[in-house]
Amino acid sequence: MMSQALSHNGLMDRAETSYGTSRWLAIVGIGEDGVEGLTPTARTLVETAGLVVGGERHLQLAASLIKGEARRWFSPIADTLPEITARRGQPVCVLASGDPFCFGIGSTLAAAIPAEEMLVVPALSSLTLAAARMGWGEQDVPVISLCGRPLESLRPALQGGERLFVLSTDETTPASVAAYLAAQGFGDSRLSVLEALGGPREVIRSDIARSFALEDIAHLNLIALELVAGPEARPLPLAPGLPDNWFEHDGQITKREIRTLTLSSLQPHPGALLWDIGCGSGSISIEWLLSHPRTQAIALEKDDTRAARAARNAAVLGVPRLAVKLGPASTSLADLPAPDAVFIGGGLARDGGLIEAAWQALKPGGRLVANAVTIEAQQLLTEAWQKLGGQLLRVSVERAEPVGGLTGFRPAMPVLHLAVTKPGAPR
Repeated sequence: MMSQALSHNGLMDRAETSYGTSRWLAIVGIGEDGVEGLTPTARTLVETAGLVVGGERHLQLAASLIKGEARRWFSPIADTLPEITARRGQPVCVLASGDPFCFGIGSTLAAAIPAEEMLVVPALSSLTLAAARMGWGEQDVPVISLCGRPLESLRPALQGGERLFVLSTDETTPASVAAYLAAQGFGDSRLSVLEALGGPREVIRSDIARSFALEDIAHLNLIALELVAGPEARPLPLAPGLPDNWFEHDGQITKREIRTLTLSSLQPHPGALLWDIGCGSGSISIEWLLSHPRTQAIALEKDDTRAARAARNAAVLGVPRLAVKLGPASTSLADLPAPDAVFIGGGLARDGGLIEAAWQALKPGGRLVANAVTIEAQQLLTEAWQKLGGQLLRVSVERAEPVGGLTGFRPAMPVLHLAVTKPGAPR
């Protein structure tokens, strides 16, 4: 019966090893339509599993099929993994919402269990259903998950005229999103709340952000946004170089023009980790994080007031994932994961060993970038350039400012800029 069910779905080859030494773990996607929406393959995998793991809702939806032991996820979910891996070679089934690898449990399981030991039978994801209901091309609409993430995570995606899917934490998320949009100058945006998609309780309702008044929203919901930028909105540009006054700072900030050059030299890319040493306002690490959602950054700052300020800037500008570490760099670097890029913006003249320590920690193929204003720090950069090579630039910027009722150009202090790549292939 099991082989026939799997053959029906083109999985005959994998059926023979599904619960042998190879594919012992089944991950079955289930929608709000419950067992009625499961394929014959999925039904068989649930029925024949000695252990079925899932959320309370999943287990209730599949209750009529479960013949083995049913186990709810522990909190945190990772605590359940040992119980699953202890059954290696025995039939285990994990129930997931829709597509397990679309913002689902699949990625967590794949990090602990090889793909060749899993048989995955996805159902339609909530995003696929939402795109179908809204008539939107799924490939054209960005997705932001607010499950366990702060509202500020929305900020980089707020662009007038764009559409956006938002994965809700619970029934309170739509109202919170509406209030956040209004506060950011997007109060005329339309929110469509899609509740319990794919099941008998499905309903879709819409309202405008500034006057949002929908009530009795289902715990399971997804938001489709049609963004409208008002005159007070400040969408984040896609290019680096945010205006200086968008950051809270006390003067310790890499100015816009130098910041643009610095980010270009750092060469951010997906998944790369930056050390921002002497971060000040956090402007460099914040714009590094804005360059791609999978970039990472650790900002080091010995002054607690500035460290708190950098954390606030990161939240306000939509990258609350910035990790701010308080303390002197000389005692902090050894405990950090190896970086793909390092920026030194402060502390050079007071700690001449920073460049060497950063260079030693940097991954092969990584980038070291440093800026210096004082003569003492510039001497250190010059010596580093003579030893390491790379590019050494002296940059001067002049800005037009009032001069006694007229206008003139006032030069800023020149900056010495070092950018060098560590030899070796990137890891």
